[in-house]
Amino acid sequence: MTDNLSPSRFNGTVVLVTGGAQGIGRGITEAFHEAGATVVVADLDETRTARVTAELAAVPGRSPAASAVRLDVRDPESVTAAFERVTALHGGVDVLVNCAGVYPNTPVLDMTAAEWDEVFAVNVRGVMLASQAFARASGALGGGRRIVNVSSGAARSARVGAAHYCSSKAAVEMLTRVLALEFAPSQITVNAVAPGLIEVPATAALSAEYVAALVAGQPVHRMGTPAEIARACVFLADPDSSFITGSVLDVDGGFLAGTALPPS
Repeated sequence: MTDNLSPSRFNGTVVLVTGGAQGIGRGITEAFHEAGATVVVADLDETRTARVTAELAAVPGRSPAASAVRLDVRDPESVTAAFERVTALHGGVDVLVNCAGVYPNTPVLDMTAAEWDEVFAVNVRGVMLASQAFARASGALGGGRRIVNVSSGAARSARVGAAHYCSSKAAVEMLTRVLALEFAPSQITVNAVAPGLIEVPATAALSAEYVAALVAGQPVHRMGTPAEIARACVFLADPDSSFITGSVLDVDGGFLAGTALPPS
């Protein structure tokens, strides 16, 4: 769990996290729950979602408990139905965190058109559809609302075998800027957080050589944690961050700052 978050900062705020049942998404779910928000865990895996909400409900001194909704971000009807259900239950959604994503690894010469399309369907189309439904729905508090998209350092740093993933995250960052312009009249800010290498179960599938090279090439020589990404999302969703929109916050141990070289 995260720490040092005020348990009342987000009281009455309804936060929907796509992909919120695992990895970075779960860390984000926990952080907003700890900060006092009514958290909706929106995920395709209903078994995992039920487990997460039950675990959060068991945390002493935390109220209200998280709720769950099945959501396939690729499907417009699923997205619409999910937002309608949450609005019926909680009166609206104040903060949307778009965290659902996939990260396959396939060299370009081996990649099928279907695999390319699937990555964009989840990572980009999913962000667009959820953001669209969020902007059309009402807010529970009726004030300024927030969208936080989870991008990646891969949006601006090429990865061998990840042409689809890198391209999709670059698209998410441009989409973030366009949405910031279009949604500003509705008092909705739109920002993104770009994680570096984060220690989640999926990281275990990466080669030891890749992980060692990436960590060695950044100023902070370790992997990040879901809680550190979550704190950045909470910051961008905070009412005090209302003058920040169209921005990308890098939380990557300094990776995109460049590799430290010896004095010239």
